[in-house]
Amino acid sequence: MLAVIMILATVFDLSDKLGEFIDNRASAKEVIFEYYVNFILFYSNMFSSMIIFISVIWFTAKMAQDTEIIPIWNSGRKFSRFVRPYMIAATFLMIISLIFNHFIIPPSNSTRLEFEERFYRRAMTVLNYHAEFPGNEVVYFTSYTAETDLINNFVVEKWDGKGNLLGFVKAGTARNIYGTKDWKLFNYYSRKVGYPNDIIEEGAEKDTVFQFDIGEMATRDNIAEAMNYFELKKFIERERKKGSPMVSTYEIELYQRTSYPFATYVLTIIGIAVASRKKRGGVGINIAIGLGIIFIYIFAMKVTTVAAINLGFPAMIAVWVPNVLFGGVAYILYRKAMR
Repeated sequence: MLAVIMILATVFDLSDKLGEFIDNRASAKEVIFEYYVNFILFYSNMFSSMIIFISVIWFTAKMAQDTEIIPIWNSGRKFSRFVRPYMIAATFLMIISLIFNHFIIPPSNSTRLEFEERFYRRAMTVLNYHAEFPGNEVVYFTSYTAETDLINNFVVEKWDGKGNLLGFVKAGTARNIYGTKDWKLFNYYSRKVGYPNDIIEEGAEKDTVFQFDIGEMATRDNIAEAMNYFELKKFIERERKKGSPMVSTYEIELYQRTSYPFATYVLTIIGIAVASRKKRGGVGINIAIGLGIIFIYIFAMKVTTVAAINLGFPAMIAVWVPNVLFGGVAYILYRKAMR
């Protein structure tokens, strides 16, 4: 089931991006091993609970159609005994998915995202940036383009804890030295506030050091995908101190890494309950019911995610609400299937 879905996903993705890969001269080795190996790893793990759900329905429905389940129940076995092997397998797969989500997929995503930066994505642009960094430093700029690696109208203000301005530096353009916190300022003007006289400096070019780099200000929405659990926790805390509007998005990414694998339990129980009785229409009708449930589940996840990002709904609650709701559905279906 996993192989079929990933083959289809790879074919559709390749047909969409092949032109970009050719235009940017990506080699076949880079496309296969840097992109598609990691692409398959990422998406197969992301949708593992749903793929397991479809597999459970197909397997159980096949047993029901072949009249293999009725003799089991007629032998006096409890329904819970029939369900036990499913839950053991679901636990094993959930643990694997948790480990992958938090520690193995992030470095894999880092390789995939680096490939996309080189061969697929357009140059990133950030407009009208404003943030407060730890240490009471406030940063502004009007625009940044990754293609030129230049920031326009760059301003850094230094304040004390009482709201008094200690100094600032302005630059017509600025550039961060890649991989460091070293900066080059062009057409700069700086002022340090002090009694009795301020210290003013200006010039055409200056080398300096700040406590931040461009990677903290110009980030793509999916940058969190390349961070493991501990890195993402630190990143969220720093973004919260800066007052970043993206905090809820990053929190959703963190909590989904746990909630998605846990959904394996919920969907497995629903799959057993739906498919354990023989139906007219055979296996196909059970799979159709399963796909309908998946679509509703995905829709519920999207609704709660949008509520968390745009309406201030707590990210942890938003991520777990679909599991709780479908957990109730699973319980009702399970009790019904026991009769």
